[in-house]
Amino acid sequence: MNDSDKHALENNFGKDRGGGICGGMSRFKCVCAYDGTDFCGWQSQVTGNSVQDFIERRLEAIFKRKIRIHGSGRTDAGVHADAQVFHFDAPWRHSSDALLAALRSGYPDSLQILKVSKVPENFHARYSVKGKRYVYRIYLGRATPKIARYRWSLGEMELDLEAMNSAAKILIGTHDFTAFSANRGAEYKDNPVKDLRKLEVVRRGREIKISTEGSGYLYKMVRMIVGALVEVGRGRLSEADVARALDLKKRSNLFQAAPAKGLTLEKVFY
Repeated sequence: MNDSDKHALENNFGKDRGGGICGGMSRFKCVCAYDGTDFCGWQSQVTGNSVQDFIERRLEAIFKRKIRIHGSGRTDAGVHADAQVFHFDAPWRHSSDALLAALRSGYPDSLQILKVSKVPENFHARYSVKGKRYVYRIYLGRATPKIARYRWSLGEMELDLEAMNSAAKILIGTHDFTAFSANRGAEYKDNPVKDLRKLEVVRRGREIKISTEGSGYLYKMVRMIVGALVEVGRGRLSEADVARALDLKKRSNLFQAAPAKGLTLEKVFY
């Protein structure tokens, strides 16, 4: 099934034959934040310990029926979010603020619903996305447990930021990023061509922040890019190596994905 077929199927939920949302049904856009440390990722799992599972259980408690939510995209186990977006259709006759209040209870401290707003029926949390911003945090030195929970602690390793930023410029633009992705399985077919609009490395004290904005991202793409840039910073890869990997358009063993705990989905653009 291609993306357009999936889009049509997902939007069919709660609609009548005329294409509109059934009487009494409304579409709601929600923004949530979570500490991904103890979750098995965004997408629903048989263990019931994903972010999606927790939210859907709360919605079922509110509406006394199963409500399916659709996120802007999946985050892996251990990845955090400051502003993940999802939508759902439900029969709610009160204000959005009242729905937000109802949604805000029943979660662990590591998950919070930030905003709820009523949106037109043609809004889709995934297919309406124009871009995303991710931030990856690295700590130079041996971080305390509290700091290390949300950063990749590099111990005694030092990095050449000038070299990392030079290599980052090679990746900015529209490219096939297959070399900077991981295989999710044959059932997942994503267009490997993405527009990377921003990729910069900034150091403040012992912390290095790698910020990126793009039209979209492949599976583990940000973590793979960070892994490559760290290898450049260590002097184990050159700018030419990064350029060759990009041109090769297939995975290699030149670099590995950075740990999930340093990555945060910061914003989704519509």
